[in-house]
Parts: sequence; structure tokens; C-alpha cells
Amino acid sequence: MRKTVVINIVGLTKNLINKNTPFIKSFSEKKNIIRIKPSFPAVTCTAQSNYLTGEKPNVHGIVGNGWYSKDECEIKFWKQSNKLVQSKKLWDVLKKENSDFTCSNMFWWYNMYSTVDFSLTPRPNYLADGRKIPDIYSFPAKLRDKIQNELGPFPLFNFWGPNTSIKSSKWIADASILIDKLYNPTLSLIYLPHLDYNLQRFGQDISKISKDLTEIDQVVENLVKYYNEKNSQIILLSEYGITNVNNPIHLNRILRNEGYLNIRLEQGLELLDPGASKAFSVPDHQICHIYLNDKSIKNKIKTLINKQKGIEKVLSGDKIKDYDLNHERCGDLVVIADKNSWFTYYYWNDDKQAPDFARTVDIHKKPGYDPVEMYLDPQKKLIKLRLILKLIMKKLGFRTLMDFIPLNANLIKGSHGRIPENIDDFPIFISNSNLQQDKIEIDSTEVFHLIKKIIG
Repeated sequence: MRKTVVINIVGLTKNLINKNTPFIKSFSEKKNIIRIKPSFPAVTCTAQSNYLTGEKPNVHGIVGNGWYSKDECEIKFWKQSNKLVQSKKLWDVLKKENSDFTCSNMFWWYNMYSTVDFSLTPRPNYLADGRKIPDIYSFPAKLRDKIQNELGPFPLFNFWGPNTSIKSSKWIADASILIDKLYNPTLSLIYLPHLDYNLQRFGQDISKISKDLTEIDQVVENLVKYYNEKNSQIILLSEYGITNVNNPIHLNRILRNEGYLNIRLEQGLELLDPGASKAFSVPDHQICHIYLNDKSIKNKIKTLINKQKGIEKVLSGDKIKDYDLNHERCGDLVVIADKNSWFTYYYWNDDKQAPDFARTVDIHKKPGYDPVEMYLDPQKKLIKLRLILKLIMKKLGFRTLMDFIPLNANLIKGSHGRIPENIDDFPIFISNSNLQQDKIEIDSTEVFHLIKKIIG
């Protein structure tokens, strides 16, 4: 088996390989760039699951970054257990073929309690006094302290939120090299999320994202140079392309105003009550699952949603099957936004009654994906000073709400999830291996087979 590294450069597309990415440009010019027909939905958890199992969501069950748990009556995003992926993984297949095969998984999702040999994934400490302390989960457990003693604590607040920066991707890259030096795994899976941030903030505005492209190019160059010295097979790939948007759609507000969505009032603030709602939406970028507790209203809901600005399609029945989403976790309806639009989770009509977590970075409490978490509220005066003061209070052990996130979805200029019109916005696969194939485009599930072929 050949030593192989898969470097997942989130958001990288042919459109973005330019003068700001000189190393990636040079690397790709010597090889064939293979387009990947995006997973559907084209979101992190589904794309990675397609790549690592060779199956679609109707088999592996990952219908998005989150879904409605029908037995718990709760919407949950960004779960971490690998047991949620209901298919054999690439490393399981390769271990069966060769007992000497080993694998490290560096921050790809569903990274806890898997059968890889070495892994790291973000896992903050949530203390009783309200503090969130940056930390990681590792396997073996001793890696957690070993890596952080060497590199310092994982920069969690640079990984997601208003303070996102290259620091998190660089830390992941450095940790990957350390683990390779310690254990020399056959296959290394490395996740570099940096481009994801400003592409969602600003869309494909090169004047605003050129610095990000240069920064990730340098991190990739360092990784490739290291793995070249190890005589490794090198794969650069991405999960999806991020395209320009300008129209946020608030489906939960629409369902609420028509009397289908239930709200609980607690401490004067509103909470979505999915278990008591006739219909509610679970938004995930440009895709939205609609769950119905009252199946008799399906056609009414479908007609209502089709009337809204920014809707491209509403899938139901056999159409959901056509998109390989026919799994028990899937919504009763699946809504696809048009190329200019994306879905918010917002369900309140008055910002004064928005839940306390709406203005915080809280990926687990929000009943849907919220890219606005990458912004500090521009309407709050002296916001950075106030943020520092609250951080000091947190460190002193005082409970305080870190309510600095705006409630303005119009700030977001880039999104993903649907299949882009322009094939140059598709994710890509580049390798230094001699693949001996003439395909210029592969399905997302074929990534599994290409990696397996390269490892040999």
C-alpha cells in the first residue's frame, strides 16, 4: 500500500485557482484537474460521507449537516459520533484488505468513536460557570495533551465565529505533520476550512478574498513539501464551491405566519417547538428540509413554499428518491433555493423576542445553520471593547451572555448546497498519482474508489 495524504481544501474550485494561489496553480498544471459532481446536498457532512463511504445519503444516512430527530423531537446540527454514518468507511475496507494499513483523521467530520487509528477533532470544554474553553478530542486520548503541549491549545475561536482566521487551518496542518512523524499512518485525511469563511462573508469577490487564497496556498505548500519528502501520494480535493447570493429566505417565519409553526415563550423570548408544530423547516445553506407532524397538509405546504421568492424546487415523494435522499432522517419535503438565495433558521418576527442564543455563536442550540455567526454586530458601539470586557468577566468566573452576533442575514454574500450552474464552481480532485483515466468529471461517490485505487 502506498502512503497517501488527502488534503481537503474547503471551498476550492477551478474558478479560485489563480495568481493568488501560485503553489496550487503550479501543482494542478502538472496534473489533471478532475471535477467532482457535488454531493446533494453540497454541504460538509454529506460530501465527506459520500467520499469516505462511496455511498449516497439514502444509504449512509447523512442527509445534511443536521436533521430533525423524530424520536427526540429535537433539531440537532454538527453531531460528532461516527456511528451516525451507516455505511462502511474507506479505512474499514482497507484494513480488511491489509492488516498493516493505518489511518489518521485530522478534523474531518464524524470523527469521534470511529475505527481510525489516530484522530483529532474540536471538542470545547463547557464549564458550569458558562465558559467555553478551547480543546480537542483525540484518539488515542494521550494525543490530546501531546499535540497541544507541542502546538499550544487548538485555536477554537479562529475555527468558527467572528474571529475566524488562517490560524486554525495552520494548526491542523502542523498537528497533521506531528502525527505523521509520530505514527507514519498509511492514509492521512486533513481538513483545511479557511476558505469557507470569507467566501460565505463576501462571496467570490476576489478583492476581498485574495488574502485568504494566498494564506491557504502557503499552508498547502508546506504540507505538500513535507509529504513529498515522505514519497507520498498526494491528493488535493474540495467538498463544494461557494457561489454568490443576495437573498435570504426565512421559511420558518412563513410557516409561522400561516399558523403551522408553534412557539414557546420562555423568559419573554421565543423558542421554536418542533414537536408541537404542524410543519417547520430545518435550513442548511441552500437546502431546507421541511418536516411535517401533520402529513395531511403536505400539498398545502408545498404550494405555499413554491410561491415564495427564491425557491427553485420543492421535492417530495419520488423526487426525493431521485436525489438519493430517501432516508428516514430526510424531511417530508426538501426545498432547493435558486442560485441567488439561501435559507435562514429565523422564526421570530420581532428581534426583541429572538432567543438569547440567536446573538451568540452556538452551533448546537440553533435549529439550523447560521453563517451570520461569523460577524460581530456592526450596530453595537465599541463592540470589540465590550467583547474584551465580557471575556475578562468570563475568565473571572462570572456568567455573561456573549451576545455580539447580528440578526441581519443580508450580510451573507456566499452560500452552497445546491448544484451550481457553472461547472467551474464544482469541487475538484487533483493528484500527483498516475491515475490512467480519462474522466474529467466524477460523481462524489467515486472519490472513495479513486483514493482506494491510489493507495493500492
